[in-house]
Amino acid sequence: MARPLRIEYAGAYYHVMARGNQGQVIFRDDKDRVRFLETLAEACEKTGWRVHAYVLMGNHYHLLLETPEANLVAGMKWLQGAYTQRFNGRHKIRGHLFQGRYKAVVVDGQDPNYLQVVSTYIHLNPARAGLVKAVKEALKRYRWSSYPWYLSRHCPVWLCRAVVMASVRLEPNERSGYAAYINSRVMELGIKAGKAELEEKWKEVRRGWYLGGEKFLDKLDGWLERAISGRRRESQSGGARRAHDERTAEKLIGQGLAALDWTEVELKSKGLGAMEKVVLAWWLRRTTTVGLRWVSDRLVMGHYTRVTQAMSRAQRQPTRAMKVLMKRLETMQIN
Repeated sequence: MARPLRIEYAGAYYHVMARGNQGQVIFRDDKDRVRFLETLAEACEKTGWRVHAYVLMGNHYHLLLETPEANLVAGMKWLQGAYTQRFNGRHKIRGHLFQGRYKAVVVDGQDPNYLQVVSTYIHLNPARAGLVKAVKEALKRYRWSSYPWYLSRHCPVWLCRAVVMASVRLEPNERSGYAAYINSRVMELGIKAGKAELEEKWKEVRRGWYLGGEKFLDKLDGWLERAISGRRRESQSGGARRAHDERTAEKLIGQGLAALDWTEVELKSKGLGAMEKVVLAWWLRRTTTVGLRWVSDRLVMGHYTRVTQAMSRAQRQPTRAMKVLMKRLETMQIN
């Protein structure tokens, strides 16, 4: 089964989420929660991780995590494996505790706006889930979040508060200022319009594979290439894999149009089954994992079944002109 790509590099930030297998709880009581935090502390000591925010819910958890070394995968394998063993041992059960693989959304740690969005989402999770009321001061009474530590003089050595505080333009010792900021967001959750606005901001936090702007995506493109290099194409999946292939496909299309001496306008004006489009479609499907519909839409070929037909035509009955163009495209290098 294809597995989502894991982008790892020194200094990366991630929003990490993991749920219980088949929706089951991963914390049955406070002893389990304490044990998880102890295990997380050990993971940080082993890996050098810095945790900037966390919250433990009933059947899942969230972390805003920084990896000074490129070791997310190794660290998460140890963290979830060790906690599963301890949980199962304590409750005298066997089997998987977590549902599939954890999700790790890579975050632009150089842009405070994105760090603010993720950390606020994490700290407000108990209010969003209805575990505490969306009223002022209620959230600080939820013990299983990093938020109460943000209001304390002291915190665990593995919890780093300065980055999140800076993201809302506060100094590390301005605890009351951070409480005021979070309380204002809590009050927004209690208002229909305010909740809708916050939920819109949080869509990518929950569903995307990265959180950042275009420049950050350009930077990730290089890491994606390294993550994919040397692996079978079909062994990788997920949003990062699709995004990488779509960006690669766009580069290929640009090179292909240059080879044809076509412009985008000409691409749109040519016939749905034009020989050049047939070869371009064959090339894209051969060298990337972009879908049939993506290719048919991008090359203006009409129904996606035309792409399937193009693949068959190029492979089984290529004309001499098609063979020449296919050979030319095959020798190109993606820049």
